[in-house]
Formats: sequence, structure tokens, C-alpha cells
Amino acid sequence: MSKTHPTEDRQPARRRLATARELADFCGVPLATVYQWSHRGGGPRMIKVGRHLRARWEDVEKWLDAQTVDAA
Repeated sequence: MSKTHPTEDRQPARRRLATARELADFCGVPLATVYQWSHRGGGPRMIKVGRHLRARWEDVEKWLDAQTVDAA
């Protein structure tokens, strides 16, 4: 008899990481800007996967929320 586990024990599906190109397209900025954010700071939190830059979509959304300015 096989043992079954309740669905609560399963890990939630993870959202795919954003590539530097996807992040640039999403934010409407040049790809070089994304690399500058990574090097100098100022953009969303980035992750290095080998030689590649990635970002969690959740971090991108949080960063964008923090960039929101109120109209005067």
C-alpha cells in the first residue's frame, strides 16, 4: 500500500526567474541599464546563476512598487 501525502506537504510551484533581457523589456529600458543596475545597484535584487543575471519576479514587483511616486 502506498502512502499518500496531503497537498499541503507539497512545495508550491516556483515561478520562473526573469532573464536580464526579459527584465529590460518589461521595464522598457535598454539591456545595458539592467547590467548597470546589477553592477552599481539601484535596480531590483539580482541573482547570478553562473555567468547569467536573473531576477525573481516578486523582487521586480517589489522594486517597482518602491519606485512609485505620488503626483504633486
